[in-house]
Amino acid sequence: MKYLIILEPTETGFSAYSPDLDGCVAAGDDREETISLMKEAIQFHLEGLTAAGQPLPQPQSEATLIAVDQ
Repeated sequence: MKYLIILEPTETGFSAYSPDLDGCVAAGDDREETISLMKEAIQFHLEGLTAAGQPLPQPQSEATLIAVDQ
């Protein structure tokens, strides 16, 4: 499965979350580290849901960029 993650720059690096996985977040010193940590967080999150007998959320979110006039 492929889950959308949102990367946001912070004062100390980056943070990330997935709109499809409530509470699944990660933060790192740079973009690449944050992506790697987020992948681990998603895997851990899904393992926890499976262990608890809960269904895995299906990826639903998508992203697009739009242009606006200023």
